[in-house]
Amino acid sequence: MDFMTAVKTCLGKYATFQGRAARSEYWFFTLFNIILSMIASVIAGASLGVLSVLPMILMIGLFLPTLAVSIRRLHDLDKPGWWFLIILVPVVGGLVLLWWFCRRGTEGQNMFGSDPLWTALTSAP
Repeated sequence: MDFMTAVKTCLGKYATFQGRAARSEYWFFTLFNIILSMIASVIAGASLGVLSVLPMILMIGLFLPTLAVSIRRLHDLDKPGWWFLIILVPVVGGLVLLWWFCRRGTEGQNMFGSDPLWTALTSAP
């Protein structure tokens, strides 16, 4: 999955918590979030008016799709989305999630659906 496809997929599945998300979908959307946040922060820093709330508006607007793709990424690893709450454990929780999100997903079918990599390969022209 390329950058634009990942962003379109995540925004298209704005609040879809079912299914699976491949590593590329998750990491490209994370990169999109980082780039957008940096741009919004620069704009907010350069302006003294209404635009100073731009990063907060962006964060609120992208909260659900970010949460949804994170849970779909856990589904790809054959873990329930409730495992995302491990992030509440200081330091260790974030490191565990980072480790999981960097790993390859379950090959083939799992309890959350079919393999997104296999689906992408079979639907390619």
